[in-house]
Amino acid sequence: MEVGTWFLTAHERGNPACRLPAWSAGNAVRALVNGAVYFARLAEEVEALQAGDHLFFTDWRGDADQRMGPTGPTIGDLFGAAARRGVVVKGLMWRSHSDALSYSGRENRQLGEEVHAAGGEVLLDQRVRRAGSHHQKLVVLRHPDDPDRDVAFAGGIDLCHSRRDDAAHHGDPQSLPLHPAYGDRPPWHDVQLEVRGPAVGMLDAVFRERWDDPHALDRHAPIARVHDLLTHTDVVADPLPDRPGDPAPAGSATVQVLRTYPSIRPGYPFAPDGERSVARGFAKALGRARRLVYLQDQYMWSPHIARLLADALERNPRLHLVVVVPRHPDVDGRFALPPNQVGRLSALEVCWKAAADRVHVLDLENRAGTAVYVHAKVAVIDDVWAAVGSANLNRRSWSHDSELTVSVLDDRSDDREPVDPAGDGDGARVFARDLRLGLMREHLDRAPGEDADLVDPDDAVRAVTEAADALGDWHRDGQRGPRPPGRLRHHEPESLPLRTRLWAEPVYRLLYDPDGRGLRDRYRGRW
Repeated sequence: MEVGTWFLTAHERGNPACRLPAWSAGNAVRALVNGAVYFARLAEEVEALQAGDHLFFTDWRGDADQRMGPTGPTIGDLFGAAARRGVVVKGLMWRSHSDALSYSGRENRQLGEEVHAAGGEVLLDQRVRRAGSHHQKLVVLRHPDDPDRDVAFAGGIDLCHSRRDDAAHHGDPQSLPLHPAYGDRPPWHDVQLEVRGPAVGMLDAVFRERWDDPHALDRHAPIARVHDLLTHTDVVADPLPDRPGDPAPAGSATVQVLRTYPSIRPGYPFAPDGERSVARGFAKALGRARRLVYLQDQYMWSPHIARLLADALERNPRLHLVVVVPRHPDVDGRFALPPNQVGRLSALEVCWKAAADRVHVLDLENRAGTAVYVHAKVAVIDDVWAAVGSANLNRRSWSHDSELTVSVLDDRSDDREPVDPAGDGDGARVFARDLRLGLMREHLDRAPGEDADLVDPDDAVRAVTEAADALGDWHRDGQRGPRPPGRLRHHEPESLPLRTRLWAEPVYRLLYDPDGRGLRDRYRGRW
């Protein structure tokens, strides 16, 4: 397999200022499915850090009082204790909007204050476009005296309330309010990657680029600037310690780091005209899809991204698209809900028009019948290319906010039939196939190894759709008899009357799914 047929070359990234290697071979990558698994691993690794080690993190939201386990430390205690041991703790939190708008300005500030009091440094970063956010979720742990222990975590899981759920999906005891259908303790499905090997150096560089950006932290935030002055908030980044060399090879995975940075003035030093390698990386991989595109996505709302999926379906008559989404948006209300609904409905209509019989849109519920909020951002194409990150399948994530996605090509071929589902000679790869099968087993209530009927793409599609059929029939029949196995339901988006779509669609495009590209790229339709 030629890596460059799936991954972006340095030129294809479209950002001449990028100093990251095009990709990095020799890594060990592990998928941590659901927040309880990730938080336990993160706590274990952070507690092992010693004086002089590095703990760098970026996040969209952080809650200092979020517990890492049923009896474990809070995130504030965990990072604070590391700083007191002499670990170099540095963080970049999105400054965020007011809590009155259901955002997390106060919580992000509180986490920064706790880490600062312990001797670390956390900056509130507003170097974004108007109405934009820093959405990357990254933790990098370096051991300058023992680089074989270096590890990074990247994906969709924030260090905050609601995320510490497990495979049973009863929800995090420390929860944030969502749409009422999710209940008082919303079940939450998510995925993070654990990365070891040379790629840790690339992820370290991603953090350092943002930290060393010389522009003011409080761009577009004049009120916050006054608040910072009154509260003596740190707004100047202290120098970082020298960057250690990259760790030695640790596994069989080749990793590419994909990012979104918007077009903004003045531009980022590391992306003067922005970077949209997340969009370009997905577009290139989708161009090779032949049998199965498996997605999990929080939004799946943007006709622009849906067009890429539709094109792949039209080119390949054997290709199926399986998408797992939340049953309901994360918000409710007469004016907030319709813009959320219209984006997904528009995207799905584009896909259905291309191949209605090969587009399978599903959502999740737990064994009690409560809908599970799908926050994961996962893609697996033909059991070869896999990606997990912070970027959703929408124009905002592909152009407007800052995002970070890790894509993986495993050197190991998978010997289960079909060994080459796409028929192009690349063969199925162990990491991608294991990731897809693990997620499907969870959603079908299967034990490890119970996936013989899921390996072949056509069999997998049949298994998930039949399970969703059975569970849907059971609900429609008044839940009589034993509940069928599995948690998948066919997603049924609500149709919207024309009068609602007339006002909701412009709101959706301007506020919910804005375009962060420069005018020339918008005009040319170029990511």
